[in-house]
Amino acid sequence: MRSDFLIKRMENAKDLPLPGYMTELCAGMDLYAAVERPVTIAPGERALIPTGVAIALPSGYEAQIRPRSGLALEYGVTLVNSPGTIDADYRGEIKIILINHGAHRFTVERAARVAQMIIAKIQKPIFAETDALPRTKRGDGGFGHTGIG
Repeated sequence: MRSDFLIKRMENAKDLPLPGYMTELCAGMDLYAAVERPVTIAPGERALIPTGVAIALPSGYEAQIRPRSGLALEYGVTLVNSPGTIDADYRGEIKIILINHGAHRFTVERAARVAQMIIAKIQKPIFAETDALPRTKRGDGGFGHTGIG
């Protein structure tokens, strides 16, 4: 990756790995929980989990924070705002809002992999206001317009 992508390890995470790719073809880097002590999330509750890292992205990029599929499948734990966006001008610690949709309490331990971060290029289109949009076969058909199955 280019050298204008910067990462800072916070004091609360000096012993934790930096975000990294688990395999050669992974799209997302795993983010680790920089909790001081275990955090238990009851069913239906949410918790803010620090990751111990802050980043600086060049203009035109964002970091998308996404759930880990294993946590969602095995425990019903996911992110409240998914995907979360880290803007290029944000310099604070990345924190993850976990929610427990499962039936049992879930405990986040220090160094647990709690989310994935994907770096993506963004576009900033300039919209031209109009009174009519070009027609398409779908038109304004929305939720469920193609049926079920």
